[in-house]
Amino acid sequence: MTDGHAPGAPGGPGNAHRALRDLVMAATVRIHRVAPGYALDEPGTFLGSGFFIAPNWVLTCAHVVRSGEGNEVRVVYERGPGRGTSTVTGEVATVLPDGVGLPARGTWPSPDLALVRLREPVDHDCAYVTERPAAYYEEAVVLYSGWSVVGGELRRLSGTCTVQGTLGGWSDDEQIRLGGDVLPPGVSGGPVVDPVRGEVVGVLKSRTDRGLGGTCTGIEQLRSLPVPAEEAAAEHDDPYHAVFHAHDRYHRDRQRHPETDRSTWADVQNQLGARPGRALSPEERTQLLGRLADLPPPASTRALLGLLESLLGDQASIPHPAPRGWRDGLGALYESSRQDSALDLVLDYAMRAMSAERPFVTPGTRAAERALWEWVRQTAEGRPGPAYRRRLGQQWIERLQLAPRGPSAAEAGAAHATAHGAGRAPRLFVLLELEQLGWEPGRCDWHVSVGRPTGEVVRLRDGERTLLEELPAVLAAPLTEAFRQCDEPGRPADLQVALPHLLLGLDVDTWKPGPEDVPLGAHRPVVVRCADREQFPEPADAAARAGKTVPADEERREREARWRWIHEHGAQAEVLDCEDGLRVPVPAAESLRGLPHKTVPVLCRYGDHRFEDDPVALVRIVHGGYGVALWRRWRGESEAVCGEFHRRAGDTVAGAGGADRLPELVHALRAGLREGRPETYWAHGIALFYDDPRRPLPGTGDLLEAP
Repeated sequence: MTDGHAPGAPGGPGNAHRALRDLVMAATVRIHRVAPGYALDEPGTFLGSGFFIAPNWVLTCAHVVRSGEGNEVRVVYERGPGRGTSTVTGEVATVLPDGVGLPARGTWPSPDLALVRLREPVDHDCAYVTERPAAYYEEAVVLYSGWSVVGGELRRLSGTCTVQGTLGGWSDDEQIRLGGDVLPPGVSGGPVVDPVRGEVVGVLKSRTDRGLGGTCTGIEQLRSLPVPAEEAAAEHDDPYHAVFHAHDRYHRDRQRHPETDRSTWADVQNQLGARPGRALSPEERTQLLGRLADLPPPASTRALLGLLESLLGDQASIPHPAPRGWRDGLGALYESSRQDSALDLVLDYAMRAMSAERPFVTPGTRAAERALWEWVRQTAEGRPGPAYRRRLGQQWIERLQLAPRGPSAAEAGAAHATAHGAGRAPRLFVLLELEQLGWEPGRCDWHVSVGRPTGEVVRLRDGERTLLEELPAVLAAPLTEAFRQCDEPGRPADLQVALPHLLLGLDVDTWKPGPEDVPLGAHRPVVVRCADREQFPEPADAAARAGKTVPADEERREREARWRWIHEHGAQAEVLDCEDGLRVPVPAAESLRGLPHKTVPVLCRYGDHRFEDDPVALVRIVHGGYGVALWRRWRGESEAVCGEFHRRAGDTVAGAGGADRLPELVHALRAGLREGRPETYWAHGIALFYDDPRRPLPGTGDLLEAP
């Protein structure tokens, strides 16, 4: 595993190895059976260990999760010393080998792996896993981490073992033999780490009944996950690609994030002196894998093997199991070409991935290709030579002349919308209006109405001076009655929520009509409108005041023009308050008016009130002439990685085809969150501003019909 390094304890700076141990332990979790009434630290429910392999995904052993009852487990994790323990429910998504009942103790067949999908999104650390099959070197030292019961209490622990060979041959049954330390009960499922390269290479499988050591399974055995019977139409259709693309984007985005002084995996790998494939630095490798993960996956394993064979020729050494994703192909390059001048192979590989046959494309595919080309161009500067760089440039020019191979972005967006029932003929809707009382900001007057397709509304119920925290309970009955009047079989009516600008972040979509009911936003489209557009206070900052000088009729015409464009011609997302994880101020309304009409503003960090301009961010967007915007309610995680939100929000807006589909698409995302689908977790806290300028709210010129 250490590939030429001397045996024995890890060398190098002690600080780097301590930092590596901290990263490993931060990603290590313990797994419990679901047992109501038991405390989190109850050893009686403890099943074993595992670790976060990607956002909201845990890798462990099949025998660990199958020792519980049913298909659910509880995952308990810590973010670091003094940060406390948290718990979340997980669903056993897949086990290897599949279709195996719980065997006798110690006889679970290899590879004995399981992926657990969290039921809800949480913020946590992820381990970095190797992109190449584990190489086996006798006497190599590895680090392990896990949980065990020590003195009647659950304790997290780590240690070192030596690699003593393998069990099995070139088959799925091959395991790595470990010795040199006593592996206590409960550590099964924990990570095994190469301390020289600073990456997870395996999963602890078993311990010996007598003596030292046990066995572990190489991380590459996950490649044997079943291939979906039908051709994938999206990344999440294949769990293998869903997990590893999310893994690589996480580490790329974490490396970019500037708001924390904690070391990343690439930082520690750099301190250790690791050199992936002898051609890339850890930072370069992290960026390359992240950009490859933005592309659709290879069309098939056979297509990927063909690409590798075209690069390597007789040097091709195909590992077992065969490579399946872009990261696996990169690892195969490492193993097949060990000379120091292998950078040209890595760059050629990236160019081939850029132009490969696609099983599907997304609205972000072309942007992902451009980002990958930019990485290739910058990495090639100064090496391997001018003639080679000219050839790369010519390949990129030829690529620009071709459309992405696969369904077009427009076709993909239309198919996605159709799959979620998008397309919006005018129907009845429910309107909830809240009026914040200036002298009692913690209370609201409210109105519930039924809206007709023409925009006319019929008032059903009114209320006065209701506390904000009591609104969900007080409004449950009036809203239920309004929905009953508007819902059609299989088509719940939209809920439009007209809020004063200071309450635009109110999480109405999470309200439940009853204790056992589905949240409103998971059951029906819920959109936000601005109730006090004409009564905005004068902004405190000069930039905002400068943008507020446009006459009201000109602002209305601008809103109507933008509204028509994004509904007739499609839209493009523009993140306004965040650049590579760094919070930036939202431009003044005057600057926002200069953006193209196709723009849909997106806010990544709405509600992060550490910044004085946050309360006026949406004011600027409204006065900039926008009737549609997306944001997510900031949950306060100062270290949360936001790259996935930027990417997915952009794909959702571009793939909608027209802004009229966005309410249904956001509804589908909220429903996916409710159902625990990891491909939707990026949208946690998402809100949609959808304020039709052609249909003013009551009180702005419209007449209410008599009840």
